[in-house]
Amino acid sequence: MELVHVDSFGGPEVLKHKSLPTPEPGPMQVRVRVTSIGMNHADLMGREGKYKASTGEPTFVPGIEAGGVIEQVGQEVDVSRIGERVVLAPSLPRPIDGPDGGTYRSHIVIDESLALLAPNALPDEQLGAVWLPYLTAWGCLAWKDQLKPGEVVGISAASSSVGLAAAQVVKALGGTAVGLTSSPAKAEAIGQLKTARFDHLVVTHGLDSDGKRTMRPWYKDIKSLTGGRGVDVFFDPVASGEYLSAEVRCLANGGRIYIYGLLGDPGVVNLAPLIIKQASLYGWVLYEIIQAGDAVWQQACRDILERFIDGTFKQHLAMTFPLGQARLAHEAMEKGEHIGKLVLVP
Repeated sequence: MELVHVDSFGGPEVLKHKSLPTPEPGPMQVRVRVTSIGMNHADLMGREGKYKASTGEPTFVPGIEAGGVIEQVGQEVDVSRIGERVVLAPSLPRPIDGPDGGTYRSHIVIDESLALLAPNALPDEQLGAVWLPYLTAWGCLAWKDQLKPGEVVGISAASSSVGLAAAQVVKALGGTAVGLTSSPAKAEAIGQLKTARFDHLVVTHGLDSDGKRTMRPWYKDIKSLTGGRGVDVFFDPVASGEYLSAEVRCLANGGRIYIYGLLGDPGVVNLAPLIIKQASLYGWVLYEIIQAGDAVWQQACRDILERFIDGTFKQHLAMTFPLGQARLAHEAMEKGEHIGKLVLVP
C-alpha cells in the first residue's frame, strides 16, 4: 500500500510518501483499491495546522474523501461485492481518527456499510470527488435552508468544485444561480464549461489605476440583476470583512448567508443592513448533516447519486495528479488558478 502522511505541520514539502503492507479486511469490512481522492482546501488547512478538529496533531494521513473498487472482503461480507465500484461514505474515518483515518492512500479498509455502490454515470476518476462538493451544497441549500423555487442564490467562489456543484443544486431546486468570481478571465472560463449551471456571473474584483487588485462595487450588478430586490441566499466560503459586508448589503429582506469556509482575510463587517432586513448569518459544515443521523445523510447521498444517474449533476475535474505527486497537487491548489475539482489518483 502506498500512502502520503504528514509528520509536522508546514508547506507542501511536509507531505511524505511511504510504502506499507496492504491491510487485510476484518469481519464486516471491505478493502477498496482507491481510484480517486478528492482534494479540498481542508487538506491544505490540515497540513498547515489550521484544521486540527479534523487532523489532530501529526502524524496523520490527509484526505477526507475517496472512491474506488472493492477488491477483497472480510468475513460475513457477501463475496459478490468484490469488483463493485464504490463511493466511500462521507462519514468515513477522518485524519484525526488514527492510523486508519485519512484517504491519501492506495488502499482503504472500511466497514462494508461505508462503501456505497456507485452509479455507472460516475467514471473511476470521479468516485472520490463527490461528497465534498455536492453534499456540502445539497446539505446546506436543500436540507438545512430548504431553498424555495424562484429564490436567488449568490454563490461565491463560483469556479471552485463546491461553487460549480452549488449552481447545479440551485437549478435542481428551481432557484436562480448567480456566480461570484474574482476576475473576468475566470468568468469567461466558467462560462465556457458545459457543466456550469449559472444563470448569471458577477465579477467581484478588478484593477485600480495603479494596477492593484481591488474589490469593485459588485453590489450594483446584483441590484441590477434582481431588479433592486436583492439575493435570498449567499453560499460563501470567502467570508472576508469587505466581501461579507457587500453580501450583507445585497441581501433581500429575510435573506440568509451561509458561511462554509474562511478563504478571505478577517476584517470589519457592517452588520447594520442585516438587522434592518431581518436577515440571518449562519455557519455551515458538511458534518452537520452527518451528525443529524444515518437516515438523514444516507437519504441525501441517495438524492445526489440519483441526480448523477439522470444527468442533472455532472462533475468537472480540473486536473488529476498521481498520489506520489501530492506536493505538486497542493501547490496547484494553493495557486487557485484552476476551475473545478483537483483529484489524486493512486
